[in-house]
Amino acid sequence: MSLAQSQYVIQLPKTPSIIGALDPRGIVQRWLTNLEAVLTTGTFHQLSVLLHEDSWWRDLLAVNWDLRTIQNRDQIQDFLAQNQSRAGLSAFRIQHEGKFQPKLESPIEGLKWITSMFFFDTRVGHGTGVIRLMQNEAGEWKAYSVCTTLQELKSFEEPLGLRRAHGTIEAMPGGLSQGNWLERRQRTIKFEHEEPTALIIGAGQSGLNIAARLQSLNVSHLIVDRNERIGDNWRKRYRTLVTHDPVEFTHMAYLPFPKNWPQYTPKDKLADWFEAYASIMELNVWLQTSIKSATYDDTSRQWTVVVSRGSGEERTLHPRHLIWCTGHSGEPLVPTFKGQEHFKGVVYHASQHDDASSHNVKGKKVVVVGTGNSGHDIAQNYFENGAEVAMLQRRGTYVITAEKGVLMMHEGLHEENGPPTEEADLIAESLPYPVRFALGVHFTQRVAAAEHDLLAGLERAGFALDSGIDGAGILRAYMTRGGGYYIDVGCSPLIAAGKIAVHRSPNGISHFTDRGIALRDGGSTNTTTTMTLDADIVVLATGYDNMRTTVRKILGDRVADKLRDVWDLDEEGEINAMWRPSGHPGFWYMGGNLALCRIYSKFLALQIKAVEAGLVDGLQAQQQSKL
Repeated sequence: MSLAQSQYVIQLPKTPSIIGALDPRGIVQRWLTNLEAVLTTGTFHQLSVLLHEDSWWRDLLAVNWDLRTIQNRDQIQDFLAQNQSRAGLSAFRIQHEGKFQPKLESPIEGLKWITSMFFFDTRVGHGTGVIRLMQNEAGEWKAYSVCTTLQELKSFEEPLGLRRAHGTIEAMPGGLSQGNWLERRQRTIKFEHEEPTALIIGAGQSGLNIAARLQSLNVSHLIVDRNERIGDNWRKRYRTLVTHDPVEFTHMAYLPFPKNWPQYTPKDKLADWFEAYASIMELNVWLQTSIKSATYDDTSRQWTVVVSRGSGEERTLHPRHLIWCTGHSGEPLVPTFKGQEHFKGVVYHASQHDDASSHNVKGKKVVVVGTGNSGHDIAQNYFENGAEVAMLQRRGTYVITAEKGVLMMHEGLHEENGPPTEEADLIAESLPYPVRFALGVHFTQRVAAAEHDLLAGLERAGFALDSGIDGAGILRAYMTRGGGYYIDVGCSPLIAAGKIAVHRSPNGISHFTDRGIALRDGGSTNTTTTMTLDADIVVLATGYDNMRTTVRKILGDRVADKLRDVWDLDEEGEINAMWRPSGHPGFWYMGGNLALCRIYSKFLALQIKAVEAGLVDGLQAQQQSKL
């Protein structure tokens, strides 16, 4: 049975008691030395000595120009045998300082492994990896999990730290004859006499992070956004919105939030930060600009993109790469129901919500359809402005609190006084998603114990809780569904106290009446029983379609038909199409929460730079990635 067929549910191994003297550094060093010998001599059959039969190898561009997860020893052997001659992994060495030197860890009861960060070289760059070694019954230390990531390209290293640019006019190309810094910036952003190598659609966290990464790699870029200001994608959302992830987890590439930044960021404050970030990082942005058309020429390997600017001007651009950063979700999913046209109240999708205080809603009956983050936030917003609020729930929702559970999720990594963000990112993403889901089962149980009183109160109020498949909780819900959970910032106690009502209707809405909605309230699909809820306002917090739908709407079928659907896991357990080959040459999806955009923008930028540097054929990369 494949991973996909088993819904990515795996059994974690049990490890025996440690046999013999424990020297984590010596154990890891011997293992890396033996791995290098196998890779150098091509004796891949000897990997059986180094890898557990049920082992994993996650590779982010180091072995293959894609994001790959390979499961079991035989498949890993084939993967390395097919790619090592090109990849040329060598010069393995241990992390000698910081938190992630070799050490014994026990992530859950009954499981122990030695974890270590390590460094290595490839033919084209330098990489960093993470290894987790487990002892078998014979006392041999073998790898259960290996992660290899490409971090930089030789001869194209980023100008960071000691390599930073000098900054004086004399040190700039062409010297004073080409103008001072401001004059160069003004000229660059106009793109009057040159073409951007990468055209980025959208100036949210996705577009800004990938632009900053490309800028650092000296890849010419241009961001276009239809809004009036950078940050409007957050600024124009509902008034009470704050980030649901803590500050240590949500830094942008190269520029962490200040030490006095709040733990959770109000949406307008974050929008202003985006605006400042674009200026500080010298990003090229055209605002009030929309895409009119885009076609790709396979021969020239270029796009022809016509954009319309706010002044009415049209420009035709010829980038080699189109990066789609319009948001992790696509178009709003707005269902319609029988009889809706006769409803005398107001119906709208959650994406259109501003703030309940903008209207006199005191005493109004409000029904919020959906129990994800937006649904909860909107329900709380209406309640706090005097409305009588009910939530309609079709299926169970995973609930975790920002106060306890979310902070527990980042313990030891993305927290105050934690390790450097880049190292925390690598450790956090080094395990394959199926392994992380399995560990998430135990984490979810631990959080449930810590948040027992609130969760029990929700259940007493009739709110259905669901930890998801295998009880894996929030990570699985986000990575496979992009939703199905709520990070509580105040609504759950209102539900538990009965201040916000909950109605469960597994079969959803039957139809609208002139005064509200009629529900199918039975648990079976053949029920004909209905109940009605009176409503003055119905908010459809019903989510969003696949990101590919936005491409189809703007660029048409010719482009969209070649693309893969985005998000959820592929047959190996990697995210479909995001941050990696998309199915269409020269087209890339970029999305996710703030942290994922920071982390994976690095790998997307490296792929684009590698194409531009001639290290990989951009047209062939779509097919080569699975070799």
